[in-house]
Amino acid sequence: MTGLVANNPPVNEQDIANTAFFPAISPSACRTTMAIGQDITPDRLRHALISAMQEANENLALWALEQTQAGYTTLADVPAGSIDGSSVKVSQYKRAVYSFAKAELIERMSDYDTSLSGDRKQDKLISAIDQYRREGILAARSIKGLSHCTIELI
Repeated sequence: MTGLVANNPPVNEQDIANTAFFPAISPSACRTTMAIGQDITPDRLRHALISAMQEANENLALWALEQTQAGYTTLADVPAGSIDGSSVKVSQYKRAVYSFAKAELIERMSDYDTSLSGDRKQDKLISAIDQYRREGILAARSIKGLSHCTIELI
């Protein structure tokens, strides 16, 4: 045995065009950022990212309308700090999309093992799905300038 491990070569995945206001999304960047392996096919990742973009865009629709009415034509134009040469709001948007996509991928990848170990694995997956959805929602709230918690008096 030589000790070599076969790796699938990375696939050149085209960016996904978005609405005029929100930025395009790179499947390759999402793969790297969210540690999504090549076992997820490019088509499956693309489908999850498109769904996630729709979810993020719907979450931010009214806020985006307010920004365009204020004269900002893209998310990158909205005044915000910059980290590593990128608008914080654009970074938060990508975080929202990547998180929603990862949650969807985990949902679709759960197996049908109904043994005790399968139940434990499913519990961990459900927890991860919830965490990624929460991350996406928090990122969208950050873009809007909202706090991360809502407290009501009963």
